[in-house]
Amino acid sequence: MTEYFDRNDRDYTKVYKEHTPDILKKFGEFDAAVFAKEGREIPLKFRELIALAVGITTQCVYCIDAHSQNAVKAGASEAELAEAAWVATAIRAGGGYAHGRLAFKLAGDAGHTH
Repeated sequence: MTEYFDRNDRDYTKVYKEHTPDILKKFGEFDAAVFAKEGREIPLKFRELIALAVGITTQCVYCIDAHSQNAVKAGASEAELAEAAWVATAIRAGGGYAHGRLAFKLAGDAGHTH
């Protein structure tokens, strides 16, 4: 069975470095700008909590790992991590609810009436 979360997975960055170093460099610069300690309107702690919630919503274990730790380093409490997780959960559940309505609408296109 393949292990999807392994700290050594970062070693595979070499593929990006070999084939698309220009894009990798720009991505690194972009990420650094988004998570700069200073110069942004939203304080770093809150940007990291947003990133954590997005990581939980998209279920990216790498984002959850990095941004939970970065949020704490930026001053986030365990309670704030918990609230970010609940925000992510609410949004994900809301997406299921809304897409259920879409399913009803699309089913109607097949001739089913409500």
